[in-house]
Amino acid sequence: MNTTELEEQRRKVEELKKKILEQKRKAGDADKDAEKRAEEARRAEEEAKQQEDEKKKEEDKARQKEEEARKKIEEERKEREEEEAQKKAEEDARRKAEEEVLRKAEEEARRKAEQAARLKEEEEREKAMEEAKREAELVAQKRAEEEARRKEEESRRKIEEARRKIEEQKRKEEEAKRKKEDDARKKKEEEEKKKAEAKKGGHASPAAIQAYCSALKQAWTDGRFSKDEEVLLATLRKSLGITPEEHASLEVEVQLEIYLEAVVDGWKDGSISPEDSESLDVLREKFGISAEEHLRMEKQVRQEILKQRA
Repeated sequence: MNTTELEEQRRKVEELKKKILEQKRKAGDADKDAEKRAEEARRAEEEAKQQEDEKKKEEDKARQKEEEARKKIEEERKEREEEEAQKKAEEDARRKAEEEVLRKAEEEARRKAEQAARLKEEEEREKAMEEAKREAELVAQKRAEEEARRKEEESRRKIEEARRKIEEQKRKEEEAKRKKEDDARKKKEEEEKKKAEAKKGGHASPAAIQAYCSALKQAWTDGRFSKDEEVLLATLRKSLGITPEEHASLEVEVQLEIYLEAVVDGWKDGSISPEDSESLDVLREKFGISAEEHLRMEKQVRQEILKQRA
């Protein structure tokens, strides 16, 4: 029974009550009929009340079912929300893990790039330092070579100057010696004028003497005098008009000059090596130079070198 029917029934009951009450008022003697009708009305009311209770029970059942359905829907909603929350949490965790992996990869790539850049910068700096060091070494080497060349030229100049002075002194001594020898030879030639040979009676020109002196020095440069050189020198003496006396004097002069040059070369570094000393001994023995003459020349060379260095 629906609500409309129930209301209709209730209305009819009310109308019936009203009629009964009206009848009671109109007919007090009709109590039995009224009681009967009242009983009927009461029964109808009880039935209506029972129907209403049944309706309420049905409504309670429907409401209970609706509540259960609502609870089930709510539970399903909560489960869905929990599932969605779990999925979202898993998605967030996965996203965060991917972001963390990506961040670490980016940091690793940045670190490697920075390390590569730093290594490259260090290599370029080391290369620049090595290049600068090489340039400095080249500059230092060039300066050292220039300084050594300058010192060598300075030493050579001083040695040449010493040699020139020694040669000048030696030339003066030789000129004095030759003059003395010439005076003696002239005196002897005058005394033995009749016995001198025709070619002895003349004198060679300065140019002839200089040319012969050069040839004689060339022949004695190595400290040896071969037979072929002796034959060539004899031919040259004859063609230049060089007398034996002049040859002997020039030979002594050339040997002294060669020996002096050897002494200067030996002492050019400020000291003489054992090899140079041995070579000078051999050369002195071949030329017949006395120890006193050797010491005089050596002392003069040393003094001149020391004077130039000072």
